[in-house]
Amino acid sequence: MRTKSVGKKKINVVTLGCSKNVYDSEVLMSQLKANGKEVVHEDRGDIVVINTCGFIDNAKEESINTILDYVEAKNRGEVEKVFVTGCLSERYKPDLVKEIPDVDQYFGTRDLPMLLKHLGADYKHELVGERLTTTPKHYAYLKISEGCDRPCSFCAIPLMRGGHMSTPIEKLVLEAQKLAKKGTKELILIAQDLTYYGLDLYKKRALGDLLKELVKVEGVEWIRLHYAFPSGFPEDVLDIIREEPKVCNYIDIPLQHINSDLLKSMKRGTTHEKTDALLGKFREKVPDMAIRTTLIVGYPGETEERFQELKDWVREQKFDRLGCFTYSHEENTTAYVLEDDIPQEVKEARVEEIMELQSQISWEKNQEKVGKIFRCIFDRKEGNYFIGRTEYDSPDVDNTVLVSAEDTYISIGEFAEVKITLAEEFDLYGELV
Repeated sequence: MRTKSVGKKKINVVTLGCSKNVYDSEVLMSQLKANGKEVVHEDRGDIVVINTCGFIDNAKEESINTILDYVEAKNRGEVEKVFVTGCLSERYKPDLVKEIPDVDQYFGTRDLPMLLKHLGADYKHELVGERLTTTPKHYAYLKISEGCDRPCSFCAIPLMRGGHMSTPIEKLVLEAQKLAKKGTKELILIAQDLTYYGLDLYKKRALGDLLKELVKVEGVEWIRLHYAFPSGFPEDVLDIIREEPKVCNYIDIPLQHINSDLLKSMKRGTTHEKTDALLGKFREKVPDMAIRTTLIVGYPGETEERFQELKDWVREQKFDRLGCFTYSHEENTTAYVLEDDIPQEVKEARVEEIMELQSQISWEKNQEKVGKIFRCIFDRKEGNYFIGRTEYDSPDVDNTVLVSAEDTYISIGEFAEVKITLAEEFDLYGELV
């Protein structure tokens, strides 16, 4: 027999997918806490809210399996209610209601006030910019816009997140100030598309204007740029990266492919030649910049010859960081009318080829760092090592710097100068100086 009152129910928020989802979960948790609710992140709770991802097949499968696990827990009496929100729910709500009816309610990506109402809470407008961060307190994601207006043929994000909406500069500065007061030293700027920032509000690309204001925030020491679209990239940003010490010499720019015919089919608005020219400009204006990119292999029409063009280009460009994914044939995207003509095993073999090539490139680049000194921020301690990062590395996706904890102490969340003594493919080992 249940004896808990509604007000005493603990709400467990479970986050799946990308950093944009992490941000959304943090906003939800902040609202719940302000309403006097007890809220935890990926822990035990009476009520579960699952923030889902619906981007590609693997992500959808993980989200569905997580929903099913919690529905089973509900049926066993271990949790009382299960709510589902996020991208999968936005995109497939009618199907989910039909296939998994035991979920108490499904919500889309922009249904936060309605979700709160079902959780016995009110949406508090005065909390704009407030978040209950789930990352270590020294770094935080700052989502500068929502949605996307790009027409990329393979991408379902506009179906799930809607059109592009920039957050005003003054609101982002206020949010950054609040984070800094709580100890945040590194801001990771995220969006579906950083390049487009400001066009809707200011009738111009305003990422540079935003950066000029964010660097004034006291306490923030690193600002990192994630998910910049190559077409229409605002070149004034390169000058700011070069001249402003707080803006990391780092950019994440998903290029997806290099064959001009495939880029045209993907509706990326660029070509092989234009992409090379842009990368040349990056390296000319910011010679010390680390460039991260992501690629898709197995897109319809990717012949062996076109794949070899991609491999040769990766070998030639020598990206500092690179991720590679298999093409996922997503319904309601414009590429869905094309024949998904590359067998899955060929797609996966191509990913392995690209990543093996990148592993060698990364090893060679890391050898050049041996003997050099880098300013690092330390995220955690694992076993006998403190784990840190240089300004050229983003958390969870890039290289790490390991310093022995046996004869050294480093405060988590603090910066330290480290001399690199050994380098592997994706890890650097060093000692404090």
